Amino acid sequence: MSNEPLAIETVSLGKRYGSTWGLQDCSIEVPEGGISALVGPNGAGKTTLLRLLVGLRRPTSGKARVLGRAPAQDDGDFLASVGFLAQDIPLYRQLSGAEHLRIGAHLNCQWDAAVAEQRLTALRVPLDRPVHSLSGGQRAQVALSLALAKRPRVLLLDEPLAALDPLARREFLTSLANVAVEGDVTVVLSSHLVHDLERVCNHLILLTASRVRLCADIDDVLAAHRVLVGPRRSTAELERLFTVVKVTQTERQSRVLARLDGPVLDPAWEESEVGLEDIILAYMAQDEALTAGPLSMVGGAG
Repeated sequence: MSNEPLAIETVSLGKRYGSTWGLQDCSIEVPEGGISALVGPNGAGKTTLLRLLVGLRRPTSGKARVLGRAPAQDDGDFLASVGFLAQDIPLYRQLSGAEHLRIGAHLNCQWDAAVAEQRLTALRVPLDRPVHSLSGGQRAQVALSLALAKRPRVLLLDEPLAALDPLARREFLTSLANVAVEGDVTVVLSSHLVHDLERVCNHLILLTASRVRLCADIDDVLAAHRVLVGPRRSTAELERLFTVVKVTQTERQSRVLARLDGPVLDPAWEESEVGLEDIILAYMAQDEALTAGPLSMVGGAG
């Protein structure tokens, strides 16, 4: 990582539920500003990580710092600086958007109802109707506006796109991108919809099997990975020199997705770029091969 200020840092963070690790040996660094995509299959530990970062769960091992503070629900200054939108978009079904804003004003010391009202009005979200009568996209926008009305410096969003149709997802992500540009806020957005995230995120955290596989700026992830195509042959030499993520072989050809730490000198290999979704899917496909030992990470801390 660079020397830019960090919004979030974890070192060997872990959470165990009985005999099962929900998150293990998690070391990440998230720079201030921008939007970080938190990606992984269901059960990978995304929700566990977010709940640890907001102080809703206590770690079994390791430590976390958000804006230089250890997450704690009894720390008023910490809670004022962090916004969290849970996966089920918790709203009071019978209350209107305007009533939610009035409640928020009583519960938060830095409440900006005017900005939230302006956002929802611009998005044509009715403020006078019970939220249960709104569309899924409108409810998501109400929840996002409430989270932003806190004026947080870090905003953690747990799968807010899961129940939205494509148009609502686009509108939500556009709103989020505008927030990141206009405000002094760092966003961590959990989702498994990689194609949508790539449009607005500049940083990536990939979890698989409760462990961190990638943590880096997306441009760095793309620059580090390449597809190598050549005659069918052993990939042992490549595996010795580089981190081989995926190998596909036919009778005549070998196709290798690898993280390159230097030039490929063997002229038999033809090198080409690879998209972010293909990189993520390749790492996710390794789930069953993960062991308890340390994993190779791009840009990870520790």
